[in-house]
Amino acid sequence: MVQYNFKKITVVPNGKDFIDIILSRTQRQTPTVVHKGYAISRLRQFYMRKVKYTQQNYHEKLSTIIDEFPRLDDIHPFYGDLLNVLYNKDHYKLALGQINTARNLIGKIAKDYVKLLKNSDSLYRYKSQKVAALGRMCTVIKKISTSLAYLEQIRQHMSRLPSIDPNTRTVLICGYPNVGKSSFINKITRADVDVQPYAFTTKSLFVGHTDYKYLRYQVIDTPGILDRPLEDRNIIEMCSITALVHLRAAVLFFLDISGSCGYSIAQQAALFHSIKSLLMNKPLIIVCNKTDLQPLEGISEEDMKLVMEMKSEAMKTVIGQGGEATNDEGVLLTMSTLTEGGVIAVKNAACERLLDQRVEVKMKSKKMTDCLNRFHVAVPKLRDQKERPPCIPAAVLEAAEKEKRKTERDMENENGGAGVYSASLKKNYLLANDEWKEDILPEILDGHNVYDFFDPDISLRLDELETEEGLGQAEEVDNDFELDGQELKPGQQEALAEIRKKKSLLIQQHRIKKSTAKSRPTVPRKFDKDRHFTSERMGRQLSKIGLDPTLAIERARSRSIFRRGRKRERLPDRRDADVMDMDVDTPNKKQRMRSLSQVRLLSLPPGEVVPGEGFKDSAQRIKAIKIAKKSVKNRNKDARRGEADRVIPNLKPKHLFSGKRSIGKIQRR
Repeated sequence: MVQYNFKKITVVPNGKDFIDIILSRTQRQTPTVVHKGYAISRLRQFYMRKVKYTQQNYHEKLSTIIDEFPRLDDIHPFYGDLLNVLYNKDHYKLALGQINTARNLIGKIAKDYVKLLKNSDSLYRYKSQKVAALGRMCTVIKKISTSLAYLEQIRQHMSRLPSIDPNTRTVLICGYPNVGKSSFINKITRADVDVQPYAFTTKSLFVGHTDYKYLRYQVIDTPGILDRPLEDRNIIEMCSITALVHLRAAVLFFLDISGSCGYSIAQQAALFHSIKSLLMNKPLIIVCNKTDLQPLEGISEEDMKLVMEMKSEAMKTVIGQGGEATNDEGVLLTMSTLTEGGVIAVKNAACERLLDQRVEVKMKSKKMTDCLNRFHVAVPKLRDQKERPPCIPAAVLEAAEKEKRKTERDMENENGGAGVYSASLKKNYLLANDEWKEDILPEILDGHNVYDFFDPDISLRLDELETEEGLGQAEEVDNDFELDGQELKPGQQEALAEIRKKKSLLIQQHRIKKSTAKSRPTVPRKFDKDRHFTSERMGRQLSKIGLDPTLAIERARSRSIFRRGRKRERLPDRRDADVMDMDVDTPNKKQRMRSLSQVRLLSLPPGEVVPGEGFKDSAQRIKAIKIAKKSVKNRNKDARRGEADRVIPNLKPKHLFSGKRSIGKIQRR
C-alpha cells in the first residue's frame, strides 16, 4: 500500500491571492456595520473580533501548508533523498521555515494590537489600530510571497511523481541509456513509457505493476546512468542512484551486447563495476538484451571474458545462508524485447529470486523466531525399514474411469484434432427413431428453396381458421341466449347467426382496444363521444335487425343496478369483527381508540402511536418526526441555487467591489 500520496497537498496561493482570500473571509464572516451610538465596550469588541478572526484565518491556512508538505527527516530515506535531488532540501526547509516564522509573527501582531484595543477609548483609535493590525499582517504575507510561489512549484512537481511504495516487492531496472529498459517494462506491465532510438528518453522514474505467483510486484524503470564520478552526474542520473541506494529490490542490470546503444560492452562493464557497491545484499541478474541483433555466443572472446567477470561479481553480491555464494542459475540471462524471446523468463527469475531473499530475511528476524516457537511439527517414527509407497486401489481407478464422461474435446483429440474432426450437432435430437438423426435435410426441392416454400392456399386456410376460432369463442362467451331445445324457425336462426357474428366482431374490437390501452390516453366518461357499448345503441341495432330490444335493455339495467348495490353494501371485515370485540372487551377508551386506529390509518393524529411502528409512546413519535424534518433542512438549504438553475450568477460580490475610499486611495481596501 502506498504510504506517500503527494497529490493530496492543498494548493498554495500566491501572496496577493492569499491576502484576498483572508480579508474577504473576514469581511463575510464578521459584522461589517458599526454606529456611533454603540457603547464603547461594544465598539471595542467589534474591532477586537476583526483582528482576532483575521489572525485565526492566517494561522489555519499557514498551518495547513506546513503540515501537509512532507518533513524530510520523517519520511522514508528514498523520498527524502529524491526530494533533495530534485529541489535541494536546504531551499525546501528554508521556505517552510519562512512560512512558520510568518505564522508566529502574525500571532504576535494580533496579540499586541488586541492589547492596544483593550486600552483605547475612542472609535477613531479603534479604527486606526484595526487598519494597522491588518496592514502589518498583509505586509508579512507579502514578504513571503516568493516562498509561497516556490512551494507551489514544488507541490505541482511532487503531484506528478510516481507513487512508489519503498517497502513492497520491487524489481529495479538499471543500465546505460538506450539498452532496452523502457521496452522491457512496457512488455511485462501495463505501463506506457516512451521508447525512442536515442539516449535519455526516460528522464524520471516510471512505475508499472506485474503479477507472479498471485503476488503483485512493482517494476521501476530508471533513467540511464553514465560511467563517471558521482559529483559529475546530473539530476536525471541521481534519480537512478537514489533508487538503487534506498530500495530493497531485485536489480536487473541491462547489457546491450549488440552495441547499437552507442556504448561498448567494455564501457557497460566499467559502469557495472563502479556501481556494484550499491548492489550488495540484493538479488542481481545480468540481462543480455538485443540478442536478435547479436547472439551471446557470437561476441568476441574479450567481451565474453568481461561478461563472465560480471557474472562472477553478481554471484558474490547476494550472500546465502552459511556465508556461501549463491548458485549461478538465473544470474546471466539473454532476451530480446523485439521478438519477446526470454522476456517472461527474465521476469520470473527476478521475481523468484526476490521472493526467496525476502523469505530468507524474514525467517532470520526475531519476530519469526517467536512465532516458530509456538509451532510443533509431528514427525512419525519408522516401525521398520519397509517402504510403503502410496497406492490407489484398482476398483477406485475403474470407478473414476466409468464416471469420467468423454467430452467433445476428448473426441476431437482422438480423431485428428481441430480442423479434422467436426462435432455432430444432430446427435442430441429427440426423434422417434435414432437412425433419422443423420438424415440429410433437403434444401432445394423442385427448383425452390424449402425454407422459402409458400402454400398458395395458405391465406384461405388462415381465414377459415380465424372464422372457426371466432365462432368457438362466441359460443363460449355467449351465455345470454338460452335455447330450450326446440328447433328455431329459419328467420330466427338467421337473426341468431347475425347476432352471434356481430357479437364476435365486438369481442375482437374489445380485445384490440384492450391490447392498446396502455398507449392511449385516458378520457373522462363525460367527454368520451365515441362510446360504443351503450344500452341505447344496443336498442337501435336490435331494432334494425327486427327484434324487440325492451327486455334486453331492462336486463342490462337490472344487472348494473345490482352491481352498484353490491358496491354500496360492504360485508363485515375481519378487522371490523376484531374492533367490535375490542369495543366490548376493553373498558379503556384509549385502547379502543388505538384499535380503531389500525383500521383508520389515514385519520391518525400526529402523536398517535400505531402498534408495530416501533415507538414507545407518542412523545417518542413526535420527537422522531421533528428529527426527520430537521435532518432535511440543511439539504434543502444547500439545494437552493445550483449551476443548472436559470439564473445569472453574481460574478462581482458587493463586499469586494464597493465601499468608501478615502482621497488618494486606489486599492479597494
